[in-house]
Amino acid sequence: MSRNGPLALGFHTVVVVFMMAPLVVVCLVAFTPENTLSLPTSGFSLRWFRAVFERADFIQAFYNSLILAFTAASLATLIAVPAALAISRYAFPGRNFFSALFLSPIIIPHLVLGVAMLRLFALMGVNGSFTWLMLAHVVIITPYVLRLVLAAAIGIDRSAEQAAESLGAGRFTLFRLVTLPMILPGVAGGWLLAFINSFDEVTLSIFVSSPATQTLPVRMYVYATESIDPMMAAVSALVIALTAATMIVLDRVYGLDRVLVGKH
Repeated sequence: MSRNGPLALGFHTVVVVFMMAPLVVVCLVAFTPENTLSLPTSGFSLRWFRAVFERADFIQAFYNSLILAFTAASLATLIAVPAALAISRYAFPGRNFFSALFLSPIIIPHLVLGVAMLRLFALMGVNGSFTWLMLAHVVIITPYVLRLVLAAAIGIDRSAEQAAESLGAGRFTLFRLVTLPMILPGVAGGWLLAFINSFDEVTLSIFVSSPATQTLPVRMYVYATESIDPMMAAVSALVIALTAATMIVLDRVYGLDRVLVGKH
């Protein structure tokens, strides 16, 4: 075991460097004073960050993404929690079917879902609606919440629930005071993954969004087809910083090991 230690450490180091290198390069390019995406840079400048904040379309796209991701992740959680509890605790006709149905968006390419939803929304006459864009996101992010809540629900000790029931606790009280606190790491982790996936989603959003409901990833994609300059690196660096800040706050408040692993 000890002989494999240096080899395993070296392998993990290579993997981490491989994953982190693009992020580091993007952040370095974001501070370049040049007009091209190149390294090394000739100096340090905030010109491209100022350019981002001067673009009203990028600011609006960021707010659209933030509101969309928060709302979609919250709705997905409200759907996934009762579904996960029902699937994990009760045997009913069609349980396996419903479980597969909830998880199916993970295995279906988002390109296929985007084309299908574009056609469906066109037939319904709701193309470009923010509400229907949000519902489309709910469909593709619900499996992330469901999987983590399922893992948390299966692993909890139900003796506390049985004790609460024997003392006369009603269903809602039992869920609010006993069950929910025990599955909260899975719920929080699922919400976080759903939020991140919704915020970063671009393939499906291209098909079902409109200029008024354009999200930040879609706006970045459209801009990249028109012009390639360090402003894209600046936007990416801001998104990386926002994600890192969210993870740090979550770790300080709740603990990432509990949220992402589902410990209770």
